[in-house]
Amino acid sequence: MYQKQYTIFLLILCFLATKLVLSQDTIINNAFKTGEYLKYRVYYSSSIGNLTAGEAILTVGNWEEKYAPVKAEEVYHITGIGNSKGMFNWFYKVRDRFETFADKKTLLPYVFIKKTHEGKYIQDDVVIFDRQKNEAITNSIDIKKIPDEVHDFVSALYYMRTISIDDFDADSMYYINFFLDDSVYVSAVKYEGKSDISTQWGTIRCLKIAPMMATGEVFADKYPMFVWVSDDDLHVPILAESKIIVGSIKMELIEYSGLIRPLSIRVEN
Repeated sequence: MYQKQYTIFLLILCFLATKLVLSQDTIINNAFKTGEYLKYRVYYSSSIGNLTAGEAILTVGNWEEKYAPVKAEEVYHITGIGNSKGMFNWFYKVRDRFETFADKKTLLPYVFIKKTHEGKYIQDDVVIFDRQKNEAITNSIDIKKIPDEVHDFVSALYYMRTISIDDFDADSMYYINFFLDDSVYVSAVKYEGKSDISTQWGTIRCLKIAPMMATGEVFADKYPMFVWVSDDDLHVPILAESKIIVGSIKMELIEYSGLIRPLSIRVEN
């Protein structure tokens, strides 16, 4: 059923993509390129130690669909994969996959695909963005009104990598719209300063930022997460930490390749 639905949406996408609004602002992207690969260890940290929970992998490719409506070199196919590991597979298996097909000039997405498999919960979602009508079309054929230049949360992550601290306002805040689970969210990103992060390769000078999150049973406040990105044009996420009710969840970079240029790493003698 899903495969048939997915095929239909690819055909719709071919029609919509030819009508992408050409007036959208062009992004100057010195942060990433096709072929980039980032792998993270995800672990639970508490007073009793660190326990590996899973891994996350981010890759940047071209759109390789045979009948793509535009040239492959004009569209990024960015994929994020999250898998649980070890004992976590026994009681809460996670196999999540997120894909965005984003225009290279604007980083605005044509389509977003989310395949969620968390425990017994399994859900596949597809969203198509019609920029001329300012609408998002979901795989339930629901149509939602959206503001200009709205992202999905994967394209939002990569868009944020292209901006500089100079783009933040006087209160060290930056705002971005993204569409997720049939709703539009306005996320605020707070700049917290600079710090050095120790890695397996050496010390990396980083910018510390805090994305705004929804509060609830898991997160106790609006800014429970800190992310450290390299203090250069690449803005590679090096470390992330989310405080939860007991302990914290951390995600650290353990492998990388295909960067535009080498990371600036200080090796201690």
